[in-house]
Amino acid sequence: MTETVSHDPRPRETTVTPQDASTPQDTIAVVDFGSQYTQLIARRVREEGVFCRIHPCTAPIEEIVGDRAALRGIVLSGGPASVYWADAPVMRLELLEQGVPVLGICYGLQATIKALGGAVAPGDAGGEYGRTELHAEAVPGAPERSVVWMSHGDRVESLPAGFTAIASSDGCPFAAVEGLEGRFLGLQFHPEVSHTEYGAAILSDFLHDRCGAGRGWQMGSYVEDASRAIRERVGDGRVICGLSGGVDSSALALLLHHALGDKLTCIFVDNGLLRQGEARQVVDTFQGAFGLRLQAIDAGDEFLAALTGVTDPEAKRKAIGKVFIDVFARAARDCGDAAFLAQGTLYPDVIESMAAHGGPTMTIKTHHNVGGLPDDLKFKLIEPFRELFKDEVRQVGRLLGLPEAIVSRHPFPGPGLAVRIPGEITREKLATLRAADAIFREELTRSGWMARTAQAFAVLLPVRSVGVMGDVRTYESVVALRCVDTPDFMTADWSQLPYELLALVSSRIINEVAGVNRVVYDISSKPPATIEWE
Repeated sequence: MTETVSHDPRPRETTVTPQDASTPQDTIAVVDFGSQYTQLIARRVREEGVFCRIHPCTAPIEEIVGDRAALRGIVLSGGPASVYWADAPVMRLELLEQGVPVLGICYGLQATIKALGGAVAPGDAGGEYGRTELHAEAVPGAPERSVVWMSHGDRVESLPAGFTAIASSDGCPFAAVEGLEGRFLGLQFHPEVSHTEYGAAILSDFLHDRCGAGRGWQMGSYVEDASRAIRERVGDGRVICGLSGGVDSSALALLLHHALGDKLTCIFVDNGLLRQGEARQVVDTFQGAFGLRLQAIDAGDEFLAALTGVTDPEAKRKAIGKVFIDVFARAARDCGDAAFLAQGTLYPDVIESMAAHGGPTMTIKTHHNVGGLPDDLKFKLIEPFRELFKDEVRQVGRLLGLPEAIVSRHPFPGPGLAVRIPGEITREKLATLRAADAIFREELTRSGWMARTAQAFAVLLPVRSVGVMGDVRTYESVVALRCVDTPDFMTADWSQLPYELLALVSSRIINEVAGVNRVVYDISSKPPATIEWE
């Protein structure tokens, strides 16, 4: 099972989502021109208590506008294209005619200026990238001098009639502009990233002062609204839900239990690739403490058999996904009276399925879930988290009483330890990695560093090294430790753990884990590396 869920090909009309219960009164439409930061824009808007949806820039205008009475503003994202490219995404002027304020960020600014008759051209010295000093004359929420995050090769060279410059930088005379009688605010920099000092204040001013949006998007009301929608959808029927023990599936299971009680059956597939003690923790927590109806299936032998001789990371994922679907399908057939299947699809999963302006989305690594079930299992889908971000799901979990150890759990890949053992997977390697990983996580927790970092784990490397133990030569395995800091997992820096802590972990692993004589620490950042090794 996995915490990142890809998309079931079956019709979406079978899906229960939050908007079925109650569409918030105030809504912001985020128009995506292909920026890597688009999801971050939406998260920042949600953090201000304002509901928003992301739409591809090619979506029909009526879809972007949605409920016109609820629309309070539009945000135009950045993007990787240049406005003078032949196939560049086009800014449609109808978006400026909806009677609501519009914020154009980076490409969103440039495309608007070009569409209205202004000029955009390549910037001096190839553009501006990284932290830049902003000279602001009248940018709401920003002081006269501050640091912003720039990431652009082009810049605005001249403004259309009725537009004025309200900020500049050394390399950009129109770093912020205003026009259309105050209804348009354009920023060449990115207020959504944490590197922009007053980015949150600028966005807050736009949302609440300029757009007049309230702060009505709250998780407390969401839980009851979603529960009511689930009950109305399910009626007298029954629901099955895949439970992995991660925050997404755990919060989903508790929400469904809150809404449906005994009408819910959870299926937990122990694939034999979990960390030390995790399978028992899932059963004890959800079947014991919360009283959920739970089918726990030990399928470790099936997964290991499917992984025999497999070394390629993508082949591992596919093999694990296939076995999972087979095992889950067998269990689902045992719940023959269940008509509904609940999935923990999150809003980023939905967004990633909509390639910006019709372009392809690159696959870095695949994910597996219950989306490929056999045709004879004709479930209607329930996806209550389809419009939530990860941090919002964590809030749901806390409101429902999910233990903090699960709510704040570091991400764990769906294929489990299989992608933390480069090369072939064996029972012996899994045992070695479990023991080493448990020591690392135990010491991080004891020292307080687990809560201060975003993701931490051990990797069993496919190499052996020479060592000396008690004057005896050894030739044994190497364990790599990985720990990163990141606000959003789009980029990550390696955690600068204290030397004393690393020394303690290394000493314990070498002395307590048979077959390991060397421990190394991964100091690669993302990019260019990924967080996981496979």
